[in-house]
Amino acid sequence: MSHSAVDATQAHATQITTTTAPATSAPASLAQHSVSAGQSEPADPVLFVTSELADFVKVGGLGDVSAALPRALLNHYDMRVLMPAYREVLESIWPVHVIGHLPGLADIPACDLGRIELPEGLTVYVLLCPELYERPGSPYLDEQGREWEDNAIRFGRLSLAAAQMAMESSGERFEDQGWHPDLLHLHDWQTGLAAGYLRWNNDDTPCVYTIHNLAYQGLYGPEYLSRLGVPESAFTPEGLEFYDRLSFMKAGIIYSDHITTVSETYAREITTPAFGCGLEGLLSDCAGQKRLSGIANGIDDSWDPQTDAYLACAFATNDWAGKRANTDHVRRMFRLAVSHGPLFAVVSRLVHQKGLDLTIAAAESIVRAGGQLVVIGCGEPAIENALRNLEARFPGAIGVHIGFSEREARCIFAGSDFLLMPSRFEPCGLSQMYAQRFGSLPIAHRTGGLADTIEDGVTGFLFDELSQQDFQKAIDRAFRIFGCTELFYAMRRAAMAIHYQWRLSVTPYRRLYHQLMVPAGAATHSLRHVSV
Repeated sequence: MSHSAVDATQAHATQITTTTAPATSAPASLAQHSVSAGQSEPADPVLFVTSELADFVKVGGLGDVSAALPRALLNHYDMRVLMPAYREVLESIWPVHVIGHLPGLADIPACDLGRIELPEGLTVYVLLCPELYERPGSPYLDEQGREWEDNAIRFGRLSLAAAQMAMESSGERFEDQGWHPDLLHLHDWQTGLAAGYLRWNNDDTPCVYTIHNLAYQGLYGPEYLSRLGVPESAFTPEGLEFYDRLSFMKAGIIYSDHITTVSETYAREITTPAFGCGLEGLLSDCAGQKRLSGIANGIDDSWDPQTDAYLACAFATNDWAGKRANTDHVRRMFRLAVSHGPLFAVVSRLVHQKGLDLTIAAAESIVRAGGQLVVIGCGEPAIENALRNLEARFPGAIGVHIGFSEREARCIFAGSDFLLMPSRFEPCGLSQMYAQRFGSLPIAHRTGGLADTIEDGVTGFLFDELSQQDFQKAIDRAFRIFGCTELFYAMRRAAMAIHYQWRLSVTPYRRLYHQLMVPAGAATHSLRHVSV
């Protein structure tokens, strides 16, 4: 949603308030965090650092994870989130209270730190830096779909802020009523430098670094060393140098204590040349050192067809009349003809990774066989245009919405019979879980989290070779099953019975956090220099 500069100024005036003056002295050490007599032991403080949060802005699965996982861990830790104060954050209904100031470094500007209280008791810290974050477009791209030229500085600021909030001495310190993180949980390339800033300042705060998609690595020229305040000694194959470029992703891997990714299969895949994006050697070494593991994502409890307010009609397992009401609603949404054939869907970022070229090539065969197709998402202009052309070729049989709406997406999951996910790689994937919960059977490439969450022929369909022929065979299987009503409904029931709630991920994260959050002074952080 775009707003004028006047609107943005008014939003600032009404929603941002200063509640405390910036702190100026160094915070107490972790060892000094104690409990008064007669009080119960407080929850360990953890700072969850991310570039997007679905409460405000979501580009992909990272936004959903960042909204759900901290909330799932709130019963066990004092979880708080750090993210940039994008325009969407400042224009939300949640007031921002300014609580402090964080100094700059080299070309990274200083910024104020705001605090927002969200439902379920989740605290979100936001970086108030208008020149970096208050812009139209997405967190990463401008309105023309081009990467922001200063993304290195923008996410260097996020990484630096995370380190400053954890460091025992950072000039103008961060402290929010005595709160101080004992562990940083960093996410994707945008936060990778945070672990480096800690180590370059001899700070041993433990870091967990989660890779959501290894293909996006945050690569910049060596001139950014000085601009980001990175020591030249770190620009080596054993540090963050990656083929003569500075890599945010590699910094996160090298300097963090443990690396996770979002499915067990993807954790294995990224140690191979096919999926390692040039970092497979480093990641293989991490796996050998027991520093790499896969912890699957989950979905939150709102994904329930019996209670979801977005749906045209709530429905339960075996209530296929309710399911059909949603199918009819989706057909009306996309101006499709009345049909008794299967409805296929794509709910995805429209990028090469997602195999949209395979879907586009298969679309005509789906229509000729009596099926229909709806697509929602945005991404690469060439793919968007190809989908628009497809819709024009098959009016009444194919509907396309370039953009994203949470309401429409949920209606599509509930109304579709099959979800197409021929991804070239898929670290975890959430859409297949959403689809299964709403009785839509995914048709997917056997890779990453898709292989971990879909049982072929039971809760969906998997194909092994990433080829048009194999994808088409899987689609043909789906048509045949659709024609066998009892078997089709049995697969629906099996899919809807699966519950990938976040609570299943809480135990492995608690185990990992516990292993890393040793008492201050009990262990000395040992940097692990591993070559690619």
